[in-house]
Amino acid sequence: MSLLHHVAQPEALAQLSCFRSEFYSCLTARSDALFELADAVLCGDGPVRSLAELSLVGEHRRGHGGLYAGVTRGRIDAGRLRRALAEVPLPRAADGRLVLAVDVTCWLRPDAHTSPQRILCHTYGRGKDHIPVPGWPCSIICALEPGRSSWTAPLDALRLTPGADTATVTARQLRDLLQRLIAAGEWQKGDPDILFVADAGYDAPCLGFLPRDLPVQVLARMRSDRVLRRAVPPRLPHTQGRPPRHGGEFVFGQPDTWGTPHTETVTDTRLYGAVRARSWDRLHPKLTHRSSWAAADGTLPIVEGTVIRLDIDHLPSGATPKPVWLWWSGTDATPADADRLWQTCFDIEHTFRLFKQTLGWTSPKIRTPEAADRWTWLILAAYTQLRLARPLAADLRRPWERPTPPDRLTPARVRRGFRHIRPKASCPAQAPKPSRPGPGRPPGRTNTRPTPRHDVHTPRKTQPAKQRTKKSTTPRPRRTG
Repeated sequence: MSLLHHVAQPEALAQLSCFRSEFYSCLTARSDALFELADAVLCGDGPVRSLAELSLVGEHRRGHGGLYAGVTRGRIDAGRLRRALAEVPLPRAADGRLVLAVDVTCWLRPDAHTSPQRILCHTYGRGKDHIPVPGWPCSIICALEPGRSSWTAPLDALRLTPGADTATVTARQLRDLLQRLIAAGEWQKGDPDILFVADAGYDAPCLGFLPRDLPVQVLARMRSDRVLRRAVPPRLPHTQGRPPRHGGEFVFGQPDTWGTPHTETVTDTRLYGAVRARSWDRLHPKLTHRSSWAAADGTLPIVEGTVIRLDIDHLPSGATPKPVWLWWSGTDATPADADRLWQTCFDIEHTFRLFKQTLGWTSPKIRTPEAADRWTWLILAAYTQLRLARPLAADLRRPWERPTPPDRLTPARVRRGFRHIRPKASCPAQAPKPSRPGPGRPPGRTNTRPTPRHDVHTPRKTQPAKQRTKKSTTPRPRRTG
């Protein structure tokens, strides 16, 4: 263990204890049961498979009845917990800016017919046609660490309700998060703008337009079949007619429409060989009153940005590389900006994999969406404690695993040693009081209140009303033979 790592332990322990106390204050009902449930998630041996097994962990001093009562009837002050997550020290990029990433991950519930507000979720790896599966999609925003790291800092989680537009909900979620970060002092006047990255499933121009009054820049992937428009060229004198709003087309799949790029760089990398990045400035999509812009009134805006195309020599797996298209909400990008943008990592999938496979986020068979939201916040709070306990954890590796430096431990390895860190941190939960189980349903009496069934929400496209055709006054003569 290095000297710097040893000196940072008291400060890290103080930060961990402070967050645990604040997390306990966010639990307004069944607080002791919920707090010990989060500790059981962190101190359990192996991946979490069910809620009932967590009641057998030594750190959870209550029975399985109290555990389920805390999940189903407990209460969490989500607003206060969001502020607590924003006040925790966050990772920053090399230039000192915050890099936030958003993505939607699904809690699949195909057989939960008594669970309301289920939506058809797009999944990959389930057949050739990617058949959608009913579930609860959740939009999660995390702060990314620089370099190759599986660590992130979850800051917000929001379950998508039926009928909600993903881009509009994400833009509102981003606005609320930025306001909390500014209030917590994570961004001050004079700091570089916060970079917000998203995948190709989002409407990047909408994400860049809605929070335009906040210090944020949007970087998102784009599909390779998109068509953008250039800026309108200067209008010649004595030209009549209505001035155009859009310039020539920029078709991603037609290189003859690209023209000369504004910037072009070539970088040698270890895994991908030579990486060629080209950027075109001031391109915008031709918006229509659909999807995220369906409720917009009047003329739709012109949202200009910079398009970056990334070409690589080869992939580590040996597969055929495909070009990557990126859209940045800024303009007048320099070669240094283009290199900085394409090197931004989209490493949020590692966090989702840890949530589901290790911490057991999607393992419980919870009926109501409110209880699912409660369990989601417990997972986010547990992961934040793992991140704060990184300087305190020892490398409890398996005999077949390689040694890892203390500052390079993965979240799963930090979780192995959290049971030894927990006694040193604050534990505000009170000891359980002795109680007796209730009488329950009398023997021989059947259930007279069956649980209602709920249908899966399927998005419906708004179709224009069919116009009734006027009956002709001179109909065709009826064929008689």
